[in-house]
Amino acid sequence: WDQEEEGKGIGLGIMPNLRVTPVYGAYQDGAFCSVLQVDDDVTILLDCGWDDLFDTKKIQNLERVAPNVSAVLVSHPDLVHLGALPYAFKNFGLDAKVYSTLPVHKMGQMHLYDQHLSRQEVGNFDLFSLDDVDKAFAQFHTLKYSQTVSLPCKGKKITITPFNAGHLLGGTVWRINIDGEDVVYAVDINHRKDRH
Repeated sequence: WDQEEEGKGIGLGIMPNLRVTPVYGAYQDGAFCSVLQVDDDVTILLDCGWDDLFDTKKIQNLERVAPNVSAVLVSHPDLVHLGALPYAFKNFGLDAKVYSTLPVHKMGQMHLYDQHLSRQEVGNFDLFSLDDVDKAFAQFHTLKYSQTVSLPCKGKKITITPFNAGHLLGGTVWRINIDGEDVVYAVDINHRKDRH
């Protein structure tokens, strides 16, 4: 065993050091948010959800990672997958492109409009405004299923490709290819045949 060869793939050179860390939501029902760290250069946020209680304590770990995020991948158009985006852009210094399918982008934006307006009807909801929602969703770059796009990253060849998750309209399983190595991000998937 040659220790110099450790970490090298056949014909690929040195493999990237990959680390997936839950920011919150691991091992429980509710909002999802994880980080895929590629070496020390690239930080990809995997979903950025919140629950319907909008408790800022539940997302406080996001504040630590948000300023270093290179890209955000959103898998579904509901609160638990993208609900914290407006708050993170407004308060945590998140400043990255957000990638999703067109249905996730459009339905997610409408979902957050509805959440904000519903909460305004019953009380003073000031965690984010409709303008904050618009600013966050202006950062979206939409993709079609099976469309591969390169992420702008220093010294790394990283591509992302969305595939149908079968759970919600536009829902996505993400394939992230990093220097020839695939990572699959798949939450809330359903591939059973529907009988309509």
